[in-house]
Amino acid sequence: MDFVLLVIDFILHVDQHLAEIMMQYGTMTYVILVTIIFCETGLVVMPLLPGDSLLFAAGALIAATGALNPHLLVLLLILSAIAGDAVNYHIGKTFGQRWLHPDHANPTFISRMIKPSYIEKTHAFYEKHGGKTIIFARFVPIVRTFAPFVAGIGNMSYRHFFNYNVLGGIAWVASFVYLGVFFGNLPIIKKNFSLLIVGIIIVSCIPAIVEYLRAVRQPKS
Repeated sequence: MDFVLLVIDFILHVDQHLAEIMMQYGTMTYVILVTIIFCETGLVVMPLLPGDSLLFAAGALIAATGALNPHLLVLLLILSAIAGDAVNYHIGKTFGQRWLHPDHANPTFISRMIKPSYIEKTHAFYEKHGGKTIIFARFVPIVRTFAPFVAGIGNMSYRHFFNYNVLGGIAWVASFVYLGVFFGNLPIIKKNFSLLIVGIIIVSCIPAIVEYLRAVRQPKS
């Protein structure tokens, strides 16, 4: 519970926390941000990390302080996001079935950490949209962490997966960071940053909510 509260606080005040990190660590901030994005996309037990808000806040702070090079940051984070999804795919392909269907008397750490409903919803989203899910999922919190994992479990062709992975990584990172660079320093944005972060989260969740409602309304076979 304490960890969840810390994550929520970090998400809602990501601009303040990130500013402190930049001030304290300087250029090492590149490494910190790359690590966070890799963990969110590459480790299936890290779905609560604040990817969207972190990217936007990084762009906004760069515009305000000039502490980092935005183009270098975008390049590094794109590579991190692509690598993270690739690792997550291979984890799902290699260990997914074993982890999600363990001996009930001896449940695994992964099976306790991951709610089956997350996998089911992501799988339904994947079944409807196919490979494009890898791109769409980049913009949906939680789903973005499980989409490559489910693709691996489903033995999606890695060549097919890789193409969507690259396109999704570029679109996700570049859009949020550059939106932050161009708009994050506006007075109205700075004054209402926490509300904006909540708005980003809500808008990001809309596709998953729509798919869930459609699934609920459809009669079960």
